[in-house]
This record gives sequence, C-alpha cells and structure tokens, in this order.
Amino acid sequence: MNEEFHEEELTNIEDKSLAAAEDGGLEAPPLAAETKSITTESVIEAILFASDEPLSAERLINIAEFNGGAKQVKKCIETLNQQYQQTGRAFRIEEIAGGYQMMTLPDYNIWLKKLLRERGDNKLSPAALETLAIVAYKQPVIRADVEAIRGVACGEMIRSLMYKGLVKIVGKAEILGRPLLYGTTRKFLEVFGLNDLKDLPKAEELKQPQQ
Repeated sequence: MNEEFHEEELTNIEDKSLAAAEDGGLEAPPLAAETKSITTESVIEAILFASDEPLSAERLINIAEFNGGAKQVKKCIETLNQQYQQTGRAFRIEEIAGGYQMMTLPDYNIWLKKLLRERGDNKLSPAALETLAIVAYKQPVIRADVEAIRGVACGEMIRSLMYKGLVKIVGKAEILGRPLLYGTTRKFLEVFGLNDLKDLPKAEELKQPQQ
C-alpha cells in the first residue's frame, strides 16, 4: 500500500508541475547551450562534415530545410571559410564538381599520405581474414593445423598478420618438433571492436542460412 501511495503521489506532483509550467507558473527547462548556438552556418557545416561527396546548393537547402537560395548557401560557406582561416583550421569548404565539400589544405598532404598508406597496410584480403579467423577460433594453434583447415600453405600469410600486429607467437606445442603456437593480439581485439575473445561470434552464428 505504501509503495502504491508514493507512486501515485509522485505522479500527481509531476502532473501538477507540468500543468503549472504550461500555465506560466513555472519556467520551462532551459535549452541546452548547443541547441541555442545552432545556426544556418553550423547546420551546413555539420552536413558537409558528415558527407563523403560534394553536395550541391540545392541538396544542402533540402537537407538543412531552410528558406534560402544558392546565394545564401554560398554566403554561409564564405562565412565558415573566414572563420576557419581566422582560427587556423586545417580545412576549407571548396566548390567541386558542381557542389561543396570539406577538404583539408594542401599543406597537410604529407601527413594525410601517411594515413592513407597506413590504412592500405592494415587492409586485409579475404585470404588473410580467413587465416586470421582460424587463428582466432583455434588458438593456440600451430601453422600445420591452419594449413590443414585452409588447404593451402599459410606461412607467408601468418607472417603478414604478425607484421600487422594481429597475430603473435604464444608458445610452442608439446609435440614432436615443438612447432610454434600462434594466437591473436590485443590489437586484434581493438581492430574488431572486441573486449575479450569470449565476445567472438559463436561458430554456429557464422554459418550461412540454408536456401
């Protein structure tokens, strides 16, 4: 009974507070500072920041849902570029292929090339992903077992995965010849967004549904 009474009492208080706010008896909760600072320029900036392709003035107007023409869009972009220049930003909004796109300045090309090279180095082929999956699920595993599952030699592929920091030597097997045992690294968890190896999908979840 007491729990029901308190719950009903709280509900009545909330209803009265809401009614008082609507009647002007209480001030409505203030808007967040971020909401108050939203402008046409900031909306255009957010849209272009999230886009991976040039957007025409017409598309910007449609997405931003504001009453204005191409001239107003251009004026907003000029204002944004002035702000970027004044604050020493590394990017500008450029007019490309009939649209607008956020681009980094040429002065930063040397570092961006390194980023692209690193992304290319980290890209895994289907064969590399298959090898990595076997190591991840069977670890600790010797190379011969990986090759038996894949049906091809995997020495070079395992070395490549080790070079990328995804696979490491975790010991030696207690069998004839004491072959090396391989397992995954912490970087493997980071790359695939896993907290622990227990978070790997179950094998049965990976089976393709029957047609």
